[in-house]
Amino acid sequence: MPISNAFDFFIQLHITERCNLRCSHCYQDGSRSGEMTLGEITSLVDEVSEMLTAWEETYAVPFESSFTVTGGEPFLRSDFSAILDALNQKGFDTYILTNGTLISRERARELVDLGVSGVQISLEGPEQIHDSIRGTGSFAASMNGIQNIVSSGIELTLNTTLSEINAPYFMDMISLASALGAQKLGFSRLVPSGGGKQLINKMLSSTAVEDLYRKIFSLDTGGLKIVTGDPVASQYRSPDQAAYGSSVPSGGCAAGVSGLTIMPDGTVTPCRRLPIPIGNVRTDSLREIWASSEVLNSLRDKALYQGKCGDCSRWTSCRGCRAIAFATVGTGGMDACLAEDPQCFMK
Repeated sequence: MPISNAFDFFIQLHITERCNLRCSHCYQDGSRSGEMTLGEITSLVDEVSEMLTAWEETYAVPFESSFTVTGGEPFLRSDFSAILDALNQKGFDTYILTNGTLISRERARELVDLGVSGVQISLEGPEQIHDSIRGTGSFAASMNGIQNIVSSGIELTLNTTLSEINAPYFMDMISLASALGAQKLGFSRLVPSGGGKQLINKMLSSTAVEDLYRKIFSLDTGGLKIVTGDPVASQYRSPDQAAYGSSVPSGGCAAGVSGLTIMPDGTVTPCRRLPIPIGNVRTDSLREIWASSEVLNSLRDKALYQGKCGDCSRWTSCRGCRAIAFATVGTGGMDACLAEDPQCFMK
């Protein structure tokens, strides 16, 4: 019997490592170069479309498929519009992750014409806090981009990367996001990888994460949706939280389960913040990577997980953040990848 509920599958596509900001928590390490050409990206889009069509026909499973396009700063690519057009032509839901500083009125209107479904702009807190993380003047520049997206009518999500630096100000972000006209406010936890390694001592404790999440999900935020991809937040999903809809994740960490990340040079990883190469789209079939990667198959096997993540009754709905586990254990390899999430607050 065919499955009626669509299976979410997404590609996070990084089209450049170039950026006009130097954020202190950035996960980039500047180790890759050689961006895929427009032709290579178009071929990739075709391959993903064909792969999902084949899966639907073979397994009678419908897919809700999307591309999230980011960088670096994606607006720095001169052919960005052509990339978005290629995705639009194939019917993909397309989302953009950006710092927002380069979004003019004209560019915002162009995104509408190119069928972009939503834009996420990073905002780390009030102006002083944001600028301390992303650079002097970046808050004002991002605010200009935010206003242009709101005026265009495209769905806007503001997102904050939580650490000790800005967590005390997150409640202020709720009122700010509402005032700006954003539809959603998201959050994620700091992953101390790449340049962000220097902030490992600014990670929130598990107690601080629990206290903050409890406050966030107890609030009535009116028309503003609170959203997150943090699997640990699934601990707060219960029948009486139906108002949050899909904003509290129920499928757990996506790495190896519902999506892939593709870097500007074609390298494939389970997640952008989980820097374990599992292939390259310039030489390898995505279908083969998805089916045969030892890394992905390990991420899908609860028996291989360590610590309390391996023993947890909520494993299917959480699994902890694999990127944070990998970045904090320090041993490298699959042992680190499958370690327990150090910020999990479940006993």
